[in-house]
Amino acid sequence: MENKFIVSLSPHVHGGDSIQKNMYGVLIALFPAFIVSLLFFGLGALIVTATSVAACVFFEWAIGKYLLKKETTTICDGSAIITGVLLAFNLPSNLPIWIIILGALFAIGVGKMSFGGLGNNPFNPALAGRVFLLLSFPVQMTTWPVVGQLTAYADATTGATPLAIMKGVINGAPGVSLDQLPDALSLLIGQNGGCLGEVSAVALLLGLIYMLWKKIITWHIPVSILVTVFVFSGIMHLVNPALYVSPVLQLLTGGLMLGAIFMATDYVTSPMSKKGMLIYGVCIGLLTVIIRLFGAYPEGMSFAILIMNAFTPLINTYCKPKRFGEVAKKK
Repeated sequence: MENKFIVSLSPHVHGGDSIQKNMYGVLIALFPAFIVSLLFFGLGALIVTATSVAACVFFEWAIGKYLLKKETTTICDGSAIITGVLLAFNLPSNLPIWIIILGALFAIGVGKMSFGGLGNNPFNPALAGRVFLLLSFPVQMTTWPVVGQLTAYADATTGATPLAIMKGVINGAPGVSLDQLPDALSLLIGQNGGCLGEVSAVALLLGLIYMLWKKIITWHIPVSILVTVFVFSGIMHLVNPALYVSPVLQLLTGGLMLGAIFMATDYVTSPMSKKGMLIYGVCIGLLTVIIRLFGAYPEGMSFAILIMNAFTPLINTYCKPKRFGEVAKKK
């Protein structure tokens, strides 16, 4: 009787998935965006990404070992590496190293480990770190290097992003017009300023295709976000095309693709059922466009995802998945 076995409820068929397998699958999907960031931002992209990943892995190990007193480390499951990469992808390529380390400490220490680690965090850790840095260091977080400066880091020449131009037009800033925006092809490839991982829509879409092919995620969240943004921003464009850009440009600018594909689909902070995922995605899309067009910030994706992270438990309660073997009740 010394060796007791705990048997969970049926079914007992193993699906073949694991945390480690899925996490490293996401890292593979992020690889095209990382390559593009290196091509356009060079040394800055490498420094920011390496610092963010190293800091996130270190803080997860240190907090787990010395504060939470865990006997086993969780740094090998890939979740800390993904947090580091996604945090870096939400940062400009000239951000000072000490600010990146602070963001990693907040993402891991506050956004993840303070709730008990992976599986318990209510908010996406990388986005929590990004928003913390945005509120704490708004100047550094909104100073964007011009693409093509492959060897520049701290002394990189900066310029306006497409979202900043769009917000300037909406606010009536002098000397700003929609004619200054890059064309759709440039936005698709990544020849524009912005955060490391958000500039190339085609690289992010390649990651989406890979994760759908490997069944790491389902289509419900990213597609519902993108369709909602396209429809809502399209309506606003029809109402006033001189003030609001086309829905295609809305889709290709800022962190919309990055957030919809890689951060809104986070297993822990997103709904479990397909119906819940659709509700979650539609709300994120609506909030993103509302913040972009009517809010104080040019970008609304990070805030929209974090807001809906808070509503995920409520959505899960409303959209409970059917129990295995349950038969629908007849009315």
